[in-house]
Amino acid sequence: MKIGIIDYGMGNLFSVAEAIKRLGCDYFIAGDSTTLAQADALILPGVGAFPDAMHKLKASKLDMFIAQQTKPVLGICLGMQLLFEFSEEVQPTSGLGVINGQITKFDASALRVPHIGWSELTWHKPYVESTTDFVYFVHSFYATQTNEADIVASAQYGDVQVPAVVQYANFTGMQFHPEKSGELGKQLLKRWLKDVAK
Repeated sequence: MKIGIIDYGMGNLFSVAEAIKRLGCDYFIAGDSTTLAQADALILPGVGAFPDAMHKLKASKLDMFIAQQTKPVLGICLGMQLLFEFSEEVQPTSGLGVINGQITKFDASALRVPHIGWSELTWHKPYVESTTDFVYFVHSFYATQTNEADIVASAQYGDVQVPAVVQYANFTGMQFHPEKSGELGKQLLKRWLKDVAK
């Protein structure tokens, strides 16, 4: 089994790659659809602004490649947000549209933005067993207007329920950084890889 990590110029590629490697799984990093098509599953990492990310994905035609995937795809942080239909970050921008919902900014008058640090997950459905429920977040935007059935876990930030793990068809998203989230992050990546291997 080989995991393709998508390089579009805005990802925390090497920390994600190292986490996959520690779990004993082969991976490669590539930025073109021909090479990425050889993977058994794909990871879409991401750090930065939504419009810039979509521009880069479109420029390399990776937007259509990802959206049309039937293989498992995992979006991490910004990579998860890109899976949704729309974002209001900087300017209104369409996303990949594979999961229902849109990306909205936290209210800076009510909350400290960005949301940085460890937050506890609330599970909406069984997914992993771990001795801790805390994961590490760094984000200013979050998914709204999502289908409740797509939410695997959420985290509370102030009075906002943040979709933290989402899953629809072959697409999975994690708003936090599993590669920086200790034991639970490891278990979440292991669960995703187990699903890939089925």
